[in-house]
Amino acid sequence: MSSFRIGHGYDIHRLVAGRPLVLGGVRFDTDYGLDGHSDADCLTHACCDALLGAAGLPDIGIYFPNTDPAFHNIDSQLLLQRVVAELARLGYDVVNLDATVIAEKPKIYPRLTEMKAALAQSAGLLPDEIGLKATTNEGVGDLGRGLAIAAHAVALIRRA
Repeated sequence: MSSFRIGHGYDIHRLVAGRPLVLGGVRFDTDYGLDGHSDADCLTHACCDALLGAAGLPDIGIYFPNTDPAFHNIDSQLLLQRVVAELARLGYDVVNLDATVIAEKPKIYPRLTEMKAALAQSAGLLPDEIGLKATTNEGVGDLGRGLAIAAHAVALIRRA
């Protein structure tokens, strides 16, 4: 009998000029990006944390610390692949991911299919095993003023 577990992840990064914007493994054509040690892909980071949380493990900051030069500007899809491999090593299969990106800019909806495909490839899932939505913060707070982008994710895993 399978044992199912659920985890939740959240991440937020400030927007800064002159840095590439990567969300869900997809690069957007902007003159701004997310500030962070890695590529700062907050969507993928939230997915990683949801998976790690479902397995009762610490967050990605423990596995991939921002003080380690090995992770400077690293593609977060590699981090997601490593998280999935760690879960597999512990005897877990990923069942599905569901996530929401919160951003005033850029428009996320036109790129959702690409983002789902990239996340699915990195997580070893089919694109229809990933739910992905985008919303704004309706002008409220730093997210609403377009100063940052955030993401929430939920993951379902099962012990094989």
